[in-house]
Amino acid sequence: MTAVIRPARADELAAIGALISHSFDHLAADAYLVPVPADRERVMADFFTLETEYAFSHGKVEVIDHPDGGHAAAAVWFDRVTPLPEFPGYLERLTALAGDHLERFGALGELFEKNHPTEQHWHLQFLAVRPSEQGHGLGGALMRNVHDQLDARGLPAYLEATNENNVRLYRRYGYTGMDPFEIHLPDGTPFYRMWRPPS
Repeated sequence: MTAVIRPARADELAAIGALISHSFDHLAADAYLVPVPADRERVMADFFTLETEYAFSHGKVEVIDHPDGGHAAAAVWFDRVTPLPEFPGYLERLTALAGDHLERFGALGELFEKNHPTEQHWHLQFLAVRPSEQGHGLGGALMRNVHDQLDARGLPAYLEATNENNVRLYRRYGYTGMDPFEIHLPDGTPFYRMWRPPS
């Protein structure tokens, strides 16, 4: 399929959250956050939607449409050139969606906040491709689209990779491991901090 990239619309953000949840459902981090399998995809879709709404206001959300309808892929970026302003109602919505799992989401937030770079950059928060469309270069096309813009401005990019397969993918697009490279959730689930200087 042709990778035509466009900005997301406000009325699509819930569908993008659902796409991210479906694409990430196999990840160990999702299993840590919502240990109940029957609840996981729903709760995570609400969480990813909340984060995507935040990025829609303070970054960039881009999609590739699927020819059969919906989205084939999405990228969610935060502009971290200046400090992020508070997102009104964020904590209240997180508390409501997380329910009994709120402490686990709090641990995730603390881990990311403690280990986030202080330099000016853009943060690739989520890169999701519909499982049936993975391996066709859609994620790479979404990354290149923003990387080209960042390179023109002399700005780096940052991300937290979720597994070693993703680490290998991101290395192909100019990301390298940071120090510390691995950071861990309380159950030992790792994330891998990666940085891409402008080229």
